Amino acid sequence: MKKKSTTKDIVEMSLVNPNAAGIDVGDTLHAVAVPPGRDQVSVKEFGAFTCDLQAIVEWLKQCGIETVAMEATGVYWKNLFGVLVQNDFEVYLVNARHTRNVTGRKDDEGDAQWIQKLHSCGLLTSSFLPDDHTESLRTLVRQRKSLTQDSSRFILRMQKSLELMNIKVHTVISDIVGKTGKAIIEAIMSGERNAEKFLPLVDKRIKADKTTIKKSLEGNWRKEHLFLLKQSYTMYQFIQEQIILCEKEIEEVLQLFVAAKHDGIIEHIPVEDNPNNKKTTKKKKTKNQPFFNTREYLKKIHGVDVIEIYGISETSALEILGETGTDLSKWDNEKKFVSWLNLCPNNKISGGKLISSKLLRKKPNLAAQAFRMAANSLQRSDNWWGDYFRRMKTKGGNKYAIVATARKIATIYYRMVRYKEDFKPFNYDEYREKYRQAKIVYLERKLEQLKQKAA
Repeated sequence: MKKKSTTKDIVEMSLVNPNAAGIDVGDTLHAVAVPPGRDQVSVKEFGAFTCDLQAIVEWLKQCGIETVAMEATGVYWKNLFGVLVQNDFEVYLVNARHTRNVTGRKDDEGDAQWIQKLHSCGLLTSSFLPDDHTESLRTLVRQRKSLTQDSSRFILRMQKSLELMNIKVHTVISDIVGKTGKAIIEAIMSGERNAEKFLPLVDKRIKADKTTIKKSLEGNWRKEHLFLLKQSYTMYQFIQEQIILCEKEIEEVLQLFVAAKHDGIIEHIPVEDNPNNKKTTKKKKTKNQPFFNTREYLKKIHGVDVIEIYGISETSALEILGETGTDLSKWDNEKKFVSWLNLCPNNKISGGKLISSKLLRKKPNLAAQAFRMAANSLQRSDNWWGDYFRRMKTKGGNKYAIVATARKIATIYYRMVRYKEDFKPFNYDEYREKYRQAKIVYLERKLEQLKQKAA
């Protein structure tokens, strides 16, 4: 009879990447860890200057490293990442959530060793990283958004200066930086104080009567507030000039996207839409949209018209392109795409039970923000998505409805861009009738269940 072995089973992690290194990235120091036995020390600290980055590359080559994992820490990883890729290393940029260290052992060297161990065992997955063209577009589109936000801040400051002088013109005219608003502000800056003389500057499209406009332009004209008004208006004009310069750069990058799709031919697209294209659904162009014909560029880049999707504007489609690029096959399916956008529940299951299904608490990226804004714009629309949004709002509130509708929009966007499918909306009346019939079936089933319990 065989004796039972007293040795306990030991769980061992298989080695997937034997030539793996881990790097803890910082602003001034980078801690680099390699497998034990490759050098006299397995962890070294390097500076963050360009010569230090080259020293990291030389040490990794000397240690026979082929693949490297690092955390996405601020923007500090970008230069090191670029140097490593140029030197033919396979680089994994990983989420800091996936590399949390053991409690009580938190330091840069320990973090680097932990990342190296996880990567050696194949437990890390790389984050989505855009190609060069997409990276360029992303940088420029984010800059344009920042400039637009700065522009809005200076408009608010102009309104505050006018309010402090009891000039109420911004409450009478809807757009203070429109044709009439700018004419009045420039006249004020030129020294005009007589309310009567502002009236010829008012455009005929302004709905307010002249008496009300005249009353709104009577104030105290304090010197310090006039100075602040002038500074804010000057800054607003400067930012608008910078936005135009930024949009020119964006258009050049879009031309490179089009050239990549059309055998290297760089094509300039006119600002106006093609009058012969009768199939295109017209959408009102807002004042903050780019000056160039964004829609035509996107159609040539994607091969489909994503602006046809309800709620998607030219600006939001451009922001989504800058964040996700043109190759959506990097996400295996639409479920992983909406998960990356944080537009689906983060299901936590233990013991076969669903513990929590809340969204991850993280700041949405620009693409996720664009999808959410598109969903929010559908609240009062008379299409089937508007009806869906209102039902979801009744069910779980406004935030719940925004996320649920944004998920649907993102799913449609994924299918259109990846599989080149045209947007095919449901008929609104047919959609409502289908929902009504489904609700009748549900209520009849519930009624039958109640009857069975009563019996």
